Amino acid sequence: MLDRQLLETVLSAHGVALADDAFGRLDRFAERLLETNRQFNLTAVTDPAGVTVKHFADSLVLFGFYDFPHGARVLDVGTGAGFPGLALKLFRPDLQLTFLDGTRKKLDFVAGVLASEGLAGETVHLRAEEAGKQPKYREAFDLVTARAVADMAKLAEFALPFVRVGGSFLAMKSEAAEDEVRRAQRAVSLLGGRVERDAVYRLTPDLPRRLTVVRKISQTPTKYPRASAQIAKKPL
Repeated sequence: MLDRQLLETVLSAHGVALADDAFGRLDRFAERLLETNRQFNLTAVTDPAGVTVKHFADSLVLFGFYDFPHGARVLDVGTGAGFPGLALKLFRPDLQLTFLDGTRKKLDFVAGVLASEGLAGETVHLRAEEAGKQPKYREAFDLVTARAVADMAKLAEFALPFVRVGGSFLAMKSEAAEDEVRRAQRAVSLLGGRVERDAVYRLTPDLPRRLTVVRKISQTPTKYPRASAQIAKKPL
């Protein structure tokens, strides 16, 4: 279902090579995504080129911007249908992925794909601000990813409590998020982070994207994350 030539073209431009076995896993994921999408909404993008670029290439270019350590513990916040987390896991099975989402059906879909490929992964049916208070998850991850989840200031409060000191938060954003990232600097600092990289790049000539890499340099104060109503009403 995936357009392999298109996927390889986009990834190679960012220094990412696609192995045959990884492509097979990703292609089966794509087929299952569209099949399940007929039963309940997982994605509005259903054409092969769109799915290839906007979901899969968009997720996998992360490997061109960040060196994922072997066996790294990765949390995908608001994973939805599994982007980027499930794509990362299928590409690099050595990664230890935890998938966090508030919708049980989406987590069941992710778990089904993992099971079909014989891969392990933890699904967590909680809101980020609830899970971020739990000792099991707080500052327990080498990397945290989030794609199209929330405004950067709010997103930082959802995500940074999960990142261990020395780890990183990878925020996947649109090119137009420059002001949003700038306004979030105070929030990032309060939560123990520092923006290490803010890169704008193109998946295709007409599809620019932004990746903001936040390094965790100190522990997040215990009062964060706050309740969702407080985060929404008064962002940091």
